[in-house]
Amino acid sequence: MKKHVILVAESPVELVSDLLEILSSAGIFVSKFQVAEARNTQLQTGAGQVAQNPPFAVVCELTKPAGAAKLRALVERAHSAWPGLPLVACEHANNPIGPKTKKQLMKAGFRAVAESPAQLPALLREVEENPVADDFPKPFKSMPASNAFALPSSTRSQKLRDAFALIASLHFADSQKEAAAMAVAGLARLTDADRWSIFASDQHTSRDEIELELLATQTAITAKDLRGDRQPISDSSAGSSWAATSVAHEAVLKGEPVRKTRRENRIVALPLVCRERIHGVLEGLRRRPGSRSFSQSDIAFLTTISTSIAAALSNSLRVAEAERLSVTDELTRLHNARYLRQFLVNEMKRARRFGSKISALFLDLDDFKTVNDQHGHLAGSHVLMEVASVILPSVRDTDCVVRYGGDEFVIILPETGVSEAVMVADRIRAKLERHRFTGGRRLHINLTSSIGLAVFPDNALSPHQLIACADRAMYAAKAANKNCVRVMTSLDLPPTETRPASESGDGPQFLRIPDEKFIS
Repeated sequence: MKKHVILVAESPVELVSDLLEILSSAGIFVSKFQVAEARNTQLQTGAGQVAQNPPFAVVCELTKPAGAAKLRALVERAHSAWPGLPLVACEHANNPIGPKTKKQLMKAGFRAVAESPAQLPALLREVEENPVADDFPKPFKSMPASNAFALPSSTRSQKLRDAFALIASLHFADSQKEAAAMAVAGLARLTDADRWSIFASDQHTSRDEIELELLATQTAITAKDLRGDRQPISDSSAGSSWAATSVAHEAVLKGEPVRKTRRENRIVALPLVCRERIHGVLEGLRRRPGSRSFSQSDIAFLTTISTSIAAALSNSLRVAEAERLSVTDELTRLHNARYLRQFLVNEMKRARRFGSKISALFLDLDDFKTVNDQHGHLAGSHVLMEVASVILPSVRDTDCVVRYGGDEFVIILPETGVSEAVMVADRIRAKLERHRFTGGRRLHINLTSSIGLAVFPDNALSPHQLIACADRAMYAAKAANKNCVRVMTSLDLPPTETRPASESGDGPQFLRIPDEKFIS
């Protein structure tokens, strides 16, 4: 099914910009709407027309500078029309987005910001692959750091030791779920309750709709004992688990602890706030007959502990984001060479186990230096982003597209033999040849590419050898007047570092299939 996004702009004239052409060439269907002065009911009607192919994101093209209040109104209007869809901002030629504006957009509630229309397809793919947002902006201040040292003076020595052990254990968590599991296990020993649960907050700038995803729970009751506003849900990682109560939602909305009684159940919920953002909510439940309500002392103690839990959740997200950035090319939003090696190691293990093949395409843009010389490096960088937007829709979601360096790209095709890989390579080559690159300035730049192809295990037995073989095949394509594909066909492995090419016998051979494009 063709991918679908909602595109909104401030006037109908702006909806015929280069953005439509870029998204269309990336294989993304676009529904266009005018947001300025539009009613929510009009937007909702438009959203209902695409029920058979629901959109996965809302793209806002920013044609004019806007203040914080206007951005917040835009975000609330879009979320009211399409609740739950992430918002992606994209700059317009007349309104470049600088670092300060980008920070303002993220704070207003946008999931991501494309600094150029050509960067948008790769950015949308990244948003689609990571549907859960990393943050939950809210207009209130974070709890002061002094809360971490505000345990009630009446806390017993043993409880203090247990609290210290819990807080210390959070530093060893590798993920949000692990941190939450440690937290509820420790809380079960610290404060009496029938159930402790931690939920992660999904990003919704609409104050009326909050989605809470269960991270961990520690309970002594069964699903058949549930009543009222607690509905059993299925969680394969935690066995029987429960949805958050209305009290937890209220705590997130208010940004402060809430304790209430619901049908003889005593419930307390505390938002987990760190760095001015809600990362989740801690919920405690007492439902045994005669159970007492959570006291002020309990809430003071839990508030102190929740500060450390929130910090652990926040830090785990920051580490995950840092790891993601370490394997992502900042310009094109494709994977980088660091990611490529680990991807190939894993795929080669799988290929050896199942006896399948892996094809590697090494793509180099022909005469790309002339683009930088004639139009400048900024235009050249924009062209590279456009190249990424052309390549991505030409491959499968399971394939790996990497910016290897400069104007070189590597595409890894798991479970793909030579004949299928040749078809993919020539499709990419032909699309690049037909595409008119704008360089971000409505230029008309024509580019071609030379592509080398190598196959595991026919030509190589390691990641390094496979890329080296594809690289050598690419140079053969360069020598054949460029704008073509070459396949390494030698049955011998390429020479190692200790064996010069001059001593390798006949050397590699390249297959040439005769047609006008020299596919080989």
